[in-house]
Amino acid sequence: MVSTHPTGVQHSGSQYLPQKYDTNANPSPNQELLPLTARVHNHDLLEIGGCDVTTLVEQFGSPLYILDEETLRLACQQYRDAFKQYYKGESQVLYASKAWNCLAVCAIAASVGLGIDVVSGGELYTALQAGVSPNKIYLHGNNKSREELILAIESGVTIVADNWHELRTLVEIGQPAQPIRIMLRLTPGIECHTHEYIRTGHLDSKFGFDPNDLDEVFTFVSQQPTLECVGVHAHIGSQIFERQPHQDLAAVMVQWLRDATKYGLNITELNVGGGLGIKYTESDDPPSIEEWVKAICEVIQEACAAENLPLPKLLSEPGRSLIATACVTAYTIGSSKVIPEIRTYVAIDGGMSDNPRPITYQSVYRAVVANKMSFPLTQTVTIAGKHCESGDILIKNALLPKTEPGDILVVMGTGAYNYSMASNYNRLPRPAAVVVTNGEANLILQRETYQDLIRQDRLPERLKSQELGVKS
Repeated sequence: MVSTHPTGVQHSGSQYLPQKYDTNANPSPNQELLPLTARVHNHDLLEIGGCDVTTLVEQFGSPLYILDEETLRLACQQYRDAFKQYYKGESQVLYASKAWNCLAVCAIAASVGLGIDVVSGGELYTALQAGVSPNKIYLHGNNKSREELILAIESGVTIVADNWHELRTLVEIGQPAQPIRIMLRLTPGIECHTHEYIRTGHLDSKFGFDPNDLDEVFTFVSQQPTLECVGVHAHIGSQIFERQPHQDLAAVMVQWLRDATKYGLNITELNVGGGLGIKYTESDDPPSIEEWVKAICEVIQEACAAENLPLPKLLSEPGRSLIATACVTAYTIGSSKVIPEIRTYVAIDGGMSDNPRPITYQSVYRAVVANKMSFPLTQTVTIAGKHCESGDILIKNALLPKTEPGDILVVMGTGAYNYSMASNYNRLPRPAAVVVTNGEANLILQRETYQDLIRQDRLPERLKSQELGVKS
C-alpha cells in the first residue's frame, strides 16, 4: 500500500474545498479534489449539491455514493464545448461508461449531448434503457460474445472491432443488404507513465490489432460487403497527465487514415480514446479538460493538413475525468485500534467491496470528516475496511481530526471505478447512490438487501434438511 501522507502545513478538512466556483470562474473539475458545489455550512458540516452529507447518511444509510450532478454536467459541457471551439470539423464526445454505468449517469451524459462508449452487452442494454440514441453508442471489447454482437447489430450501434476472430464473426452474422457499421481498434505502440494494468497503448496489450497487420486488416475489411468500416480507434491508457503521448497518438492515427484510403476505405471517423487524469491528491497536476482537448485538436488538424486529408469526425471517450471528481463516498466510522509507536487503525463500514482500487492498483485518496470540517488535522491514521482481508486498507497514513465512532468519513474522487467494480465480497450488500443538485437528493441506485444477496442462489432439493434449518 502506498503511503498517502500529505506534505506541508495542514489545517483542516476545509482546505480541500474547491476554488470559488460561480458562473464567471469555470474550473476544470478534474483539477479539484471535491465536487465543485462542496461547501461547509455554519454548523461545520460538509455540504454537496446543497445537501448536508450527514443528513444524507441519516436518510439513505452508509456507505453511500453521493454524485454531484452539477460537477458532472460541467465536465461534460467542457469537453463538448472545447471540441467545438478548437476543432474545425465535426466532433462527438463519448462518455466511457465503464467508469460508472447506470441509468442515471448515462441519462445525464446524454442530456448534455454526449454519446456513450460501452464495453459489454450489459452496459449497452443500460445505455439503451437510459434513452441514449443508438447512433451515439459505440461498443468496445476484446472478446465480445456472439450474443453481444447480435444485440449491437440489432440495436444499430457502432461496433469497434478488436481482433480477427471478431471480424470473421461479424462477416458470418452480417447481411450485405444491411452492412454492419464498424471501427477498427489498433494498437499504436505508445507508452505512457501510468499503472501497468491501465496502460493499453503499448504493443504488449490484449487490445487491438497489431499495427504490423494493418495491410492485411485493411485488405480484408475492404473486401467484405457486410462490413461498413467508418473509422479507426486507439487508446493509450488512463489517469494520464502527460500531453505528448496523446499528441503522438493523434499524429499516428492520421497516418492510418491516410493509409486506409489506399484500400478504398472511406474512413470518416477518428477516435483518439480518453485517459485524461484527475487530481486524487494535492501533488497531482493534470491538464485541464480544455488544455487536453486543444492539444488533440491542433495536432489532428495539422497532421490532416500535411497529408492533404479532409478533417474526419473526431471522437474522444473520457470517463474518469468526467465522473470521478463528481462523486464522493460517505462512510460511518466504527472501531479503532492503536498499536503504540506503529499505527492507529480507524475502521469504516465499507472498504474493498465498494472501492477495490486501493487493493487492486495501489490507488491513493484523500478523506475528510464531514461533521468536523474545521477541526485541526491532528491524527495520522490508517483507514481500514471491514472485510476479512488484511489488505483491505482504503487509505494509509491519512491526516484527520480526532475521530469518534459515528463520525462520517468522506472519501473524495470515487466516481470512477468504484461502483462499477464493486462486489459482494464477504456478502456485503452493495451501497446506495444518490444524485444531488440544488438541495435535492434523488436515489439512483438502491441499497442491496440480504435478500438480494441470495436472489440468484439455488439450493438443490437433496441438500435441504432439518439440520440446515431449511424445511424439506
